[in-house]
Order: sequence, then C-alpha cells, then structure tokens
Amino acid sequence: MKPASAPLPTTFAHPRSMPSRFLPAIHTMSSSYHDRFPYRPFPQSYSLPWMPNTYYKTAAIKPILAPFSKSSQGLPTGEKFPYVCNRTTSFTRYTPEEWYKSNKTNYKESDTSQRNAEHLRLETSRMLDDKYQQTRKTQADTTKTLGVRANDIGFWKSELCRELDEMIGETNALTEVKTRLERALAETEAPLQIAQECLMNREKRLGIDLCHDEVEEQLFTEVDLIRSCQEKMQQFLDKAKAQLTSNWGAQHEMEKDLADKQVAHRIDDRCHHLTNTSQGISYYRGVETIDATISVPESWTKFTTNNILHSQSQRAASAKLRDDIESLLAATANEMWRQFNTVNVAFTNRIAETDDAKRKIQSHLAKTLREIFQIERNIEAIQKAIRDHGPPLKVAQTRLDDRTRRPNMELCRDPAQICLVNEVHDIDETVQALEQQLRDSEDTLQKLVRIKTALQHDLAIKTNSLFIDQDKCMGMRQTFPSTARLLSPI
Repeated sequence: MKPASAPLPTTFAHPRSMPSRFLPAIHTMSSSYHDRFPYRPFPQSYSLPWMPNTYYKTAAIKPILAPFSKSSQGLPTGEKFPYVCNRTTSFTRYTPEEWYKSNKTNYKESDTSQRNAEHLRLETSRMLDDKYQQTRKTQADTTKTLGVRANDIGFWKSELCRELDEMIGETNALTEVKTRLERALAETEAPLQIAQECLMNREKRLGIDLCHDEVEEQLFTEVDLIRSCQEKMQQFLDKAKAQLTSNWGAQHEMEKDLADKQVAHRIDDRCHHLTNTSQGISYYRGVETIDATISVPESWTKFTTNNILHSQSQRAASAKLRDDIESLLAATANEMWRQFNTVNVAFTNRIAETDDAKRKIQSHLAKTLREIFQIERNIEAIQKAIRDHGPPLKVAQTRLDDRTRRPNMELCRDPAQICLVNEVHDIDETVQALEQQLRDSEDTLQKLVRIKTALQHDLAIKTNSLFIDQDKCMGMRQTFPSTARLLSPI
C-alpha cells in the first residue's frame, strides 16, 4: 500500500480522443477540475484499499501536463473511461471515526491555548509595572548625570574663552610688529630691485658702450649693501613667522577644543532637557552597541589643561620677540640713502659724456645721408635708361625672328638683315655699358650705406645708452623709499 500522502498512480489516466469541447463549463466541474485529466479509475480499483488522504491531496495539486500512463496506451477507444462529472458512484475521503477524532483534537487544543493565554496576560501585567518603574528611575538618573556633565563643560568653556582672548590679543600685537617689519623689508626690496634692474638694463648697452664704468661699480656696491640689510631683517622676520605659527597653533587647539565643547554642551544640554513628550525623538536601532568614545573624564580634563598651559608659554615668548623686533627697525635707512645718492651722481656724469658723443655722430650721419640721396637719384636715372632701351631691342629682335620664316630663296642676307643685326648688337652694347655704370653706382651706394649703417649703429648705441641711463635707470630711481617710510609704524 502506498503512503497516505502519495499521489495516485499514473495508471488512473488514459489517453482519449479530443472532444469538440476540451473542458466543461467551470460551474459544472467538481474538485477534479484541478487535474489535467479527469479522474477515472479502472474497474478493478473498486477492490483497492481505502485511501482518502491520497485522493484528497492529489486533488489539491496544481494541474500540470503530465504524460499519459503507459498502462493506458494501446486501449481501444470504446474501453476508455468517462469524465468525473459523468460518474454515478461517489468516493468518500474520510471515515466518521476520523471526523469525530478530529473534532476532539481541536477542542483539546483550544482549551490548552486559552489557559496559556490567561497565564501570559497575568505575567505580562506584572512585568509591565516593574519595567515601567525601572525605566522611569533609570531615565531620572541619566538626566541628572547629563546636567552635571553640562556644568563641567560650561566651566572649561569659560577658562578656554579667557585664555583665548589673551592669546588673540598677543597674536594681534605680534602680527602688527611683523607687518611693520615686512613693510620695512618690502621698502628695501624696491631699491634692490631698482639697482638690479639698472644693472640688467645696462647689460643691454651695445657695442663700445658696454663697459665697466663707475656707475656699474657703484650699483654693485648698492646691491651688496641692501642685501646685507635684508638678511638682518629676514632673520627676525622668520622668527616672527615661527612664533606666529606657534601662537596660531595654540590658538587653533583652544578654538578647536572650545568649538568641540560648545557642540558637546549644546548636545548634552538638549539631551538633559529631552522628555518622553519632546519633539524629534525616534528609534535608532543598535546605537547602544556602538562605542565611539575616545577619552575618559581624567584624560578629558588633562587635554584642556595642557592646551591652556601651552598657550600661556607661547604668549610669553611672543612678548619677548616683539621687543627685539622694535629694536631692529631703525638700523639700515641712513646707509642705504647715502649709497643711493652716490649712484645718482655717477649716473649724471656718465649721461653727460654719452650725450656729447651722440651729437658728434649725428653731424657725420647727416652728411652721409645727403650723399646717399644723390647716388640713389643717379641709380634711378640709369635704371630708367636701361628700361627705355628695352622696346627698341624687342622690335629689332622681333623683326629678325619674323624674317627667319621667309620661304626658300627668299631667305636672303640683304641690307635690311644686316642693319637689323647691327641694331641688335648696338643696343646690347649700350645696355651692357649702362648696367656696368649701374653696378658701379650701386657699389658706391653700398659703401655709403655701410658708413651710414655704422654711424646709425653707433648713434643707436649712444641713444640706447642714454635711454637706459637717463630714462629707465634714473627714472626708476626717483621712487627710492625715504627713511620715514622705512621706519613708519603705519
């Protein structure tokens, strides 16, 4: 016998010929509608053992297209079974004993569930009262602890604010002194740049003017002097920058600590005033398992104390450095000013010498330009004469070319032929003589042009030297800073 949960054998289904309507109407079908092929047992199935569970579970299976049973294949068409809806015999699924047994089981399970539910309700009521009292006490203790913590944060906030104000005042004072030192150093940078640029500009002198004169010597002396003064200023400026960096570092640590405490105080104060009816409370599942703390009360207090002590030590060092910088600012102005005047005197003498040489060159250049103008007019006349001989030469050569096309015996060396040949030779000789004269004139013109170029080059050298010394160098040196500007506190 097959188990109660096993489906019916496939031998209960048989192939059949397709009717005109494959399925009957839905409202006329029994539960066997869920099977692909209607249930039709063999005649010998009347003697099978009672299997109600088998048929019930088989009828509940979702229909699928199963293959035909091998035992149903090959039967004659007349022996195939009719549809379930056409059966005249019913097959029951359960026995009456099973029906009564099922009812008693349900009653027993219902009574047991009711007793268990009543016991659970009583236990739940007691647990709710206990947990409510415990939760309220825990919440009150936590609120009190948060209030104490907020007061501690407020105390250290006030200490940080006081020290931060003093550090900001000292930093501002040192920044002001540093600014004055930077301004003085910047004022020395301008004459240094001017002296260096004067040297660079004088390197652009041309030809013979590119000489190592007194102006250049005094400029080198000025550059060395300014650099020596700048080195002294730069040393104290570096110290001031380093001290400011230390001040800012201490200030930053206190500001960061203060900002963190302000945020923490705001958060803890808000948490301290939160109640069960406050707005914005919500569930955050698993937040109690996250431990993001990085300090304990002892390390938290020590951290702020160290920040305050560090700030105090940096303030003392900053005050001493300010006194040293005040003593430095009046050290270099007079020396720079004396050297500046010495360089200007050297420039004035050199400019006068260059200007005198320039006037003499201009006189010679004017005479050369007049002679070049006359030679150029002569060359133009020769070129015009050469061009004027072009058409007669073309005519004579064209006549000779046309006469070469005379037929047979007409190609005669007659007087006309001889005259044409002589005419071509004469014009060629004339053009050659003119071209020779043109070349001589052009050679002479080239010599004059070279002389003019040399004079112009020398004049350009002097003009360039005057422009560099008088316009560029002396023009820039009008902006040299005064002693008052070097030492000005504003």
